[in-house]
Amino acid sequence: MDYKIVVFGLAAMLCAALISFATTPAVRVLAHKLKAIDIPIDNRRMHKKPIPRLGGLAIYLGFVLTTLIFSQEFTPTVITILLGGTGIVLLGMLDDIFRLKASIKFIVQIGLAFIAVNQGITVERIFWFGKEIPFGGWSIPITILWIVGLTNAINLIDGLDGLSCGVSAISAASLLLVSILMGESHAATLLMAVLVGACVGFLPFNLNPAKIFMGDTGALFLGYTLSVISIEGVLKMHTLVSFVIPILIFAFPIFDTAFAFTRRILHGKSPFSPDRGHLHHRLIDMGLNQKQTVAILYAVCAILGLSAIMFTSERLLRAGALILLAIALLIINFRLFKNPKTREQAGIDDMMRHPENKEK
Repeated sequence: MDYKIVVFGLAAMLCAALISFATTPAVRVLAHKLKAIDIPIDNRRMHKKPIPRLGGLAIYLGFVLTTLIFSQEFTPTVITILLGGTGIVLLGMLDDIFRLKASIKFIVQIGLAFIAVNQGITVERIFWFGKEIPFGGWSIPITILWIVGLTNAINLIDGLDGLSCGVSAISAASLLLVSILMGESHAATLLMAVLVGACVGFLPFNLNPAKIFMGDTGALFLGYTLSVISIEGVLKMHTLVSFVIPILIFAFPIFDTAFAFTRRILHGKSPFSPDRGHLHHRLIDMGLNQKQTVAILYAVCAILGLSAIMFTSERLLRAGALILLAIALLIINFRLFKNPKTREQAGIDDMMRHPENKEK
């Protein structure tokens, strides 16, 4: 392990966090001026009063400015994120202000994904227990699917204060640790560290009760950046089962989005039509509050990230144990909170029905 790279990465992480933190108040003022305000008009929204969007602009500034300061070379990954990331941020800002149609956003996302392809960032092969499986002519469609899919997955889980930003920070931190352990390039490690810092700097304003949302501006940028970084930093590694690592790191947003699309299609709706069936909504409806739900999903993502690190070192049994632990954590919470009211409320109801228990 090159400790100079680690120290350099920590310095970049701190710089990104400070820039993101310092620019968020100004972005909040800008959001009010542009009328980019999220008004709770339906039951999908958990907040009770209007809250400004556009917070992702602070994350973007923290990431881009730090990358320009600390990067020693403009690799294809850096160029892709600077160009495509800027495009996705502009798309997100327009959506936060004017609420664009899902079809328009989808088409633009596909176009921005081709920037990565043009820079040679493609998923060309995976490894399955030492055997190389090339994609050949399918590499470009698979790359587009991965970038657009993960971009939307991060966006779709942005339903609670701090959820999407925190999950992105945990995912980026997992990618960072995998990169360090596998001795990946300095450039890839730096980008992951910068992304962690940019998210962490914004989180104090985004945690419940949130003062500002990152909106599509932030969610789309984080999804796009994570998808591009993961292709260069993880999917191209020569590990025992290389494709399993990013799937584990992004398991929560990937599977939540897959279930959401399947659920909507089976009900005869557009896969992009909003609903209240996401995992975080279900946990809320079962009696958990926002802070509890977000903490549980953070824990699940962190455990899955640790299992990905175990796969990196080919400790498959331990990785499997961590995966089972993450699944068990969700099942336990679903069993404990299986009614739309908290256990505390259930206890109060029980005392109302049986006053004699009150003195016990």
